[in-house]
Amino acid sequence: MRIVSYVLAVVLGLLGVVFVAGNQGVVLRIVVGAVLLASAVALVVAARLRPRIEQRNIVQKIDLSGDVRAEQLSCRKCGAQLDEESIEVKAGAVFASCRYCRSSYQLEEAPKW
Repeated sequence: MRIVSYVLAVVLGLLGVVFVAGNQGVVLRIVVGAVLLASAVALVVAARLRPRIEQRNIVQKIDLSGDVRAEQLSCRKCGAQLDEESIEVKAGAVFASCRYCRSSYQLEEAPKW
C-alpha cells in the first residue's frame, strides 16, 4: 500500500509542478498546482505515519491429565496417513484435513474405560 501511495504522490507532485510552471499568469492554475503539490506531500506523510501490521504466531499449549503417546492418524474417508500439517485447532476444537481426498472433520477423544 505504501508503494501505491508513493507512486500516486509522485504523479500528483509532477502534475502540480506542471500546473505551477505553466500557469501563464492564470491564478487558478497556480491554485490547482499548489493543491496537487499539497496532496502529494499529504500522501507521503500519511504513508510514513501509517503503522506497519505485525504478524504474530500464537502457540497453544495443552495440559494433558494422563499418559500420552503419539499415534499414527489416518483419514476416516480414504485411510491415508495424516501428518502434523493436517491437524489444526479452530475455535478450541481439533480438526483434521486430508490432503488427498480433501475431507475435513473434527477429532474427538474417545473415553478409555
